[in-house]
Amino acid sequence: MAKLYFYNMLLTPTNFPDYELIDCGDFEKLERFGKYITIRPEPQAVWSKKLSQQEWEKTAHVKFVPKSSSSGEWKKLKDIPDRWNLRYKIPGSKSALEFRLTLTSFKHVGIFPEQAVNWDYISDSIHRLTPNPSPRGEGGVKFLNLFAYTGGASLAAKVAGADVTHLDSIKQVVTWARENQDQSGLSNIRWLVEDALKFVKREVKRENKYHGIILDPPAYGNGPDGEKWKLEDNIQEMMQNVLQLLDEKNHFLILNAYSLGFSPIVIENLLKDFAKDKLETGELYLQSKTSVKLPLGVFGRFRNF
Repeated sequence: MAKLYFYNMLLTPTNFPDYELIDCGDFEKLERFGKYITIRPEPQAVWSKKLSQQEWEKTAHVKFVPKSSSSGEWKKLKDIPDRWNLRYKIPGSKSALEFRLTLTSFKHVGIFPEQAVNWDYISDSIHRLTPNPSPRGEGGVKFLNLFAYTGGASLAAKVAGADVTHLDSIKQVVTWARENQDQSGLSNIRWLVEDALKFVKREVKRENKYHGIILDPPAYGNGPDGEKWKLEDNIQEMMQNVLQLLDEKNHFLILNAYSLGFSPIVIENLLKDFAKDKLETGELYLQSKTSVKLPLGVFGRFRNF
């Protein structure tokens, strides 16, 4: 059967009541997370804002002020707690994912809302593989989340009944993900603080297999022992190893890349020689209330079952 490629698929969350992109432009974005509204830098927003600066600052509770290329501080415009919770309910699921949000010194709050598209895809894929999944995940679908951050994909897979392995190189972020597991009323996720490339190479040697894998590598990063990661230099080797970890008969994979230099065609070229299945490529974006689309990375995905 010939492979089918879907170019320039544009995917955005359509059912996320606790999140809203209000406006974006002039290298910033105005967002609502639950009850609280933030202003944060956004390098992709090279156009002009639709709303006035006065409207932005009147609306927002807090604004991130960069102090360097990698850190800054938050200026509170209204009362806002340092921590609060946000929920996401996967369509068709009885359970909701719950996240603890925090104002960090590196502008993030603990969630990438555009990834909800992938959480839905993961949940749907696992349910297709396991019509009657175990609530604890034992003996069912094995799922691997690489560069896993605060664990949205891990929680989605666990709610769907998978046996989940969650890996990130930063111990504090893995601790944060475990708190999100507890907030969501879940348990038994396998937590690893490791360098992702070293881990997948060892898994290949062990001949371990997974039914589902997602990876969302950064443009630059460091492993726990100082290992260097650069997307352009390391992604080919990473994918050659990751694709060997997929179960031969039943599997799905998602690759995300948030890099200004990557396009869906780059993702296609990385995956098409290895994927035996229909390959979908495109962009993730968020739709603002002011009718602007904010691009937030490219993706490739396929599944075989």
